Amino acid sequence: MSEVPPIHPLDRPIWSALTTRQRDLAEGGADARRFPVAIAPFADMVDMSPKSFTALGALLSGPDIAVLFTPDPVPVPPEFKVLLAETGEQMIGTPAEFSLPGVEIVTLGAADVPAMMALTEMTKPGPFSARTHELGTFLGIRVGDELVAMTGERMKPGNYTEMTAVCVHPDQRGRGYAQALLSAVGRQIVARGEIPFLHVFTSNVSAIALYRRQGMEIRRRLHITVLQNQG
Repeated sequence: MSEVPPIHPLDRPIWSALTTRQRDLAEGGADARRFPVAIAPFADMVDMSPKSFTALGALLSGPDIAVLFTPDPVPVPPEFKVLLAETGEQMIGTPAEFSLPGVEIVTLGAADVPAMMALTEMTKPGPFSARTHELGTFLGIRVGDELVAMTGERMKPGNYTEMTAVCVHPDQRGRGYAQALLSAVGRQIVARGEIPFLHVFTSNVSAIALYRRQGMEIRRRLHITVLQNQG
């Protein structure tokens, strides 16, 4: 009888992160886990059994949502409402080195949260909460006193680190800010002996093209499901 190969940590990146390098942040237990709401809405289950869905529902209260990244479509039970069900591309690789002479890249922290929230609200790069920056280093570019571009680190499954919140103010696009920030964040990940990766909606063809130009490749397609407990 042949052995079933172990699942790759990037096939279930949320579960992998919450059971490895970010397990200290995990809320839940053996059947379902999530990040704290103030950090990120990501959650996953050990499997798709009724028991695991019950455990996931117990982690959600009121308007809480659970964002799942899974290799297969999620068989959603009736007690959950599906707010979104789309596919995303998981891309992996070290972004090419790219620098902009005269442009300063700064490290962002707690004092920058209002500006980070404003930028992500404007550009919609994906979920970003008041404490998301605690998941890793976030770098930004300012023009005058305004934060106009940002990229950082989010999920950390196994020996991989996700690059996230790649966003540029609409008035500042086309200047290479995203490429410079991806390069800087990617270099710091590689310097720690980790492997950079990211997620992008399948429909976002322009972003996928940008990441390809930076030297990243699509590893696989994942299903992105957003659930809310109706129980």
